Order: sequence, then structure tokens, then C-alpha cells
Amino acid sequence: MTMDKRFKKVYSQGTVNVTEIWVDQDTGVNYIFHASGYAGGLTHMLDRDGKPVISPVENR
Repeated sequence: MTMDKRFKKVYSQGTVNVTEIWVDQDTGVNYIFHASGYAGGLTHMLDRDGKPVISPVENR
């Protein structure tokens, strides 16, 4: 599998202050990315119990 198909952007907001949600198509784990100016960060999303948020993965 190529890297450009492993992650899918499912949400995007903003242009200068950007917030995006990406889903790993292999595991279903959700990641949140936020960038402001020249700084940015990426981390996995957690539910209230501290477990990763996992979306259903489509069979390809």
C-alpha cells in the first residue's frame, strides 16, 4: 500500500489556523492535526476513557 492512500482526511476547518481529522485506513485510528502559522502538531484522538477513537474501516 502506498502512503498516499493509507490516510484519509475526513474533516478540515480554517486556512491560517487549520484543524484537520485524518483516519488511518489500515487501523481506523483517528488523528487530529492543528497548524497555526509555522507551527503544527499531530496526535491521536482519545475518547473519555483514554482509548483511541477508531472509525470503521472499509474493505478495499
